[in-house]
Amino acid sequence: MTTTTLHPGKDGAGVVRRTVLPGGLRVVTETMPTVRSVAVGMWVGIGSRDEAPEHTGATHFLEHLLFKGTPTRDAMEISASIEGIGGEINAFTAKEYTCYYARVLDEDLPLAVDVLADVVTSSLITEEDVESERGVILEEIAMHDDDPSDVVHEQFSAALYGDSPIGRPILGSVESINALQRDRIVEYYRTYYQPPRTVVSVAGNVRHEHVVELVARAYERSGSLTGPRESAPPRTSGPGAPTQSGVRVVDRPTEQANLVLGTTGMARTDDRRFALGVLNAALGGGMSSRLFQEIREKRGLAYSAYSYTSAYADTGQFGIYVGCMPSKIDDVLKICRDEVARVVSEGITEEEIVRGKGQMRGGLVLGLEDTGSRMSRIGKNELVYDELMSVDEVLSRIETVTPEEIASVAGDILNRPMTLAVIGPYADKDFSHAIS
Repeated sequence: MTTTTLHPGKDGAGVVRRTVLPGGLRVVTETMPTVRSVAVGMWVGIGSRDEAPEHTGATHFLEHLLFKGTPTRDAMEISASIEGIGGEINAFTAKEYTCYYARVLDEDLPLAVDVLADVVTSSLITEEDVESERGVILEEIAMHDDDPSDVVHEQFSAALYGDSPIGRPILGSVESINALQRDRIVEYYRTYYQPPRTVVSVAGNVRHEHVVELVARAYERSGSLTGPRESAPPRTSGPGAPTQSGVRVVDRPTEQANLVLGTTGMARTDDRRFALGVLNAALGGGMSSRLFQEIREKRGLAYSAYSYTSAYADTGQFGIYVGCMPSKIDDVLKICRDEVARVVSEGITEEEIVRGKGQMRGGLVLGLEDTGSRMSRIGKNELVYDELMSVDEVLSRIETVTPEEIASVAGDILNRPMTLAVIGPYADKDFSHAIS
């Protein structure tokens, strides 16, 4: 068992320490002595992009099933044990990881650790529970499909990455969920939910040694801490990330058209990500951005218009989303393409750079005001990055972004072949001109 101090407790953060337990299980904590709450997260380095065709949808299916029962607690006892002390317990699934988390009073930390470890290591996954949750997930897919603003982002990923794991919906499809049987789900669970792939992150009014003791005790009960196996390194690639360009149109009789126009971005460890963040803020990152001002404020063509970036181990996305009246889509697309071209040819102004840096700095600091966000930061960093940058180090890197770096990133990312996804009443409309 080895313990390392990752951050000494300055630059706007508490002391951050890491201990690696037998079996490769990592425990990271951030001490926040001025609060009375604690957030606990158990991060498993497995996401929907890791699914083979026969396991499509299994990662998210497991997120549901693990709360259904263990040898010591049924579903009601799992939820009631945390909610009965005023806490919250939940989980989420992403493309490259899954997180099970709880937030409680500091005095209830032992219970939170015990319940989460029980859920993550010892789920029963009975046939009855599989069939019950199958119906719940099908309802979730139906609810999701009723929201075109959600579906258009999925369609964009599918158009950008094709029929590959990273391009498929995290929830799976109706067909894949109906096809998943218990033995496949159990196989997936036992293969991937192992200590070397797991990080336990805790932030709040805690002592690191106490957290390590609680986690070790909880995992030892399940027999998980065996052998000297090393922790899995941060992933640098993943299965199925081919990229392509093109147009994908879903014909629906909606009152509003939804579109995403974009291309590939950059991997999450790319040093240029800070310059891309400033560029994104200037182009579509808020009410003062170019796209919002041109599309909504000046011309009244849409209610919602923004750009965004997302990053994975080996690739990423840059996208522009707009929701507008179907009759206005050509005007909206022209503005999007014109603004992108203008940024590439002319760059962004000094005022936009200052504003973009301010948005990034404020978003970072204001987003770390509670134990849940601190827990997420240290847990995700341990799982997917090689280092934990301090808050001040990140702020400094944002501040040192130069106009030349932004121009270089714009010339690279925004000159790549474009992909367009559209949802609206467009059965016969040709959108190929929008990406040429």
